[in-house]
Amino acid sequence: MFSNFVPNLVRAVSRYWFLFLEGAGYTLLLSAITVLFGAVLGSLLSLMRRSRVMPLRLFATGYVEVIRGTPLLLQLYIFYFLLPDLVPFLSLSKFASVTIALVFNSAAYVCEVVRAGIAAVDPGQMEAARSLGLSSRQAMARIVLPQAVKNILPALGNEFVTVIKETSLASVFFVGDLMTQYNIIKGSMHLVIEPLLVVGLIYFLLTFTLSKLIAHYERNLQASD
Repeated sequence: MFSNFVPNLVRAVSRYWFLFLEGAGYTLLLSAITVLFGAVLGSLLSLMRRSRVMPLRLFATGYVEVIRGTPLLLQLYIFYFLLPDLVPFLSLSKFASVTIALVFNSAAYVCEVVRAGIAAVDPGQMEAARSLGLSSRQAMARIVLPQAVKNILPALGNEFVTVIKETSLASVFFVGDLMTQYNIIKGSMHLVIEPLLVVGLIYFLLTFTLSKLIAHYERNLQASD
């Protein structure tokens, strides 16, 4: 078995490199869409959690607790099987259903990231803005949020890294991500370990590179302070 390990590894890469590349592309696309729309929805949820309107605050709090308290795979199953029945006129594809599930999941975590970023801003900033005649909404938009961005962006980058790994669960529905391609290659070559190691290496390269970029960005932010 081990004598054939390296030849099998080389054969997997040389024969199916395009599938590995395609899977990496789908994984990055899925992750980017998830983080982008998750950030928008999460920011709205964060503002709702800080709202003085009780129904909005209760809805946002309940949403975050439910999403964070249930497994992602369970949420994927619910969205995959239930969402097309709820909105049949949209004719959602497998990729769209899985992406929406990931967005809603990510939004709950981004909500807490944004809320923590806003809370880290000195409360005196809001008081000073109000004393200058700005409304609460104006003070939040012009004073608090711009300062909170420095705390939020690095954490969003870390969320991107996490989402890249979480997309592996999407392979249950064969949406074209890295683990989906692994299952295809495994079935074609009748090999388990060799293509799995290649996929693992690609995941590591993606997350390691992104982590280093985030660390570099954080150092630039600290230097700018």
